[in-house]
Amino acid sequence: MEKQSKIFVAGHLGLVGSAILRKLRAEGYDNIIVRPRNVLDLTDQHAVNIFFESEKPEYVFLAAAKVGGIVANSSYPGDFIYENLALSTNTIHAAYKSGVKKFMFLGSSCVYPKLAPQPIKEEYLLSGPLEPTNDAYAVSKIAGIKMIQAYRSQYNFKGISLMPTNLYGPGDNYDLETSHVLPALIRKFHEAKINNASEVVIWGTGKPHREFLYIDDFADAALLLMKKYDSDDIINVGTGKDISIGELADIVRDVVGFSGEIVYDSSKPDGTPRKLLDISRLKDLGWEPATNLRQGISKSYQSYLSK
Repeated sequence: MEKQSKIFVAGHLGLVGSAILRKLRAEGYDNIIVRPRNVLDLTDQHAVNIFFESEKPEYVFLAAAKVGGIVANSSYPGDFIYENLALSTNTIHAAYKSGVKKFMFLGSSCVYPKLAPQPIKEEYLLSGPLEPTNDAYAVSKIAGIKMIQAYRSQYNFKGISLMPTNLYGPGDNYDLETSHVLPALIRKFHEAKINNASEVVIWGTGKPHREFLYIDDFADAALLLMKKYDSDDIINVGTGKDISIGELADIVRDVVGFSGEIVYDSSKPDGTPRKLLDISRLKDLGWEPATNLRQGISKSYQSYLSK
């Protein structure tokens, strides 16, 4: 991928896409195409076909997706499976038809079985039942993975599939109905602090373990993989370290400066007990994350305050 290569970053206004865009620009790539959703709706097959036929990007980062936490996934499974299936199939097919040189598809760690052995290796895909609270989203991502592999096999389409862990950082979604756990905690603790609340209530028991990767570290890995990785095997992108939700909440409370109590509502679902990715394949390419969790949360909180 040359500095003048024509690059399409789909979903450039979201958490992932905006970080990839920042990284590309910082590295000197200046022939980048972006389209907001009100200009190009990736669920509209005709519009996507016209875009690829006219613009003919050489490289594509598909960072667009409908995403959310456990509340959103449980409440709107139809929206999640339809929108993610549609935008993935439309974009992958149009990219193949227009002659894209390399295509990056972003999956998710939720594609793995709920009770997968830990840490999760790439070969555990489809080895057991999914987590029911987000299986619609997971199935849409698995379909994208399989489409990339099928097009590589039949058409020699140069597509790769990355499985990121939980991502967070500037550009995150802090809506309590649709956000993931870490931004939700930042908002909850901040609002409790400014309202002088005595406690913050958190869903579940606090016992599940999750892995968190700062978004700019992910963008660094994504660019590396676009340059160096070429396989139909999926590849995990994470930190190789996890933390309990309870420990995470303690860090966020400390960073925000909330002095009250944390109360766990065990009547609410915990989701998957543990989700830690094996990142051996990525580490073998020489990559390591640069931002530790406390640093990343501090940067995220400052970004939240500036919104």
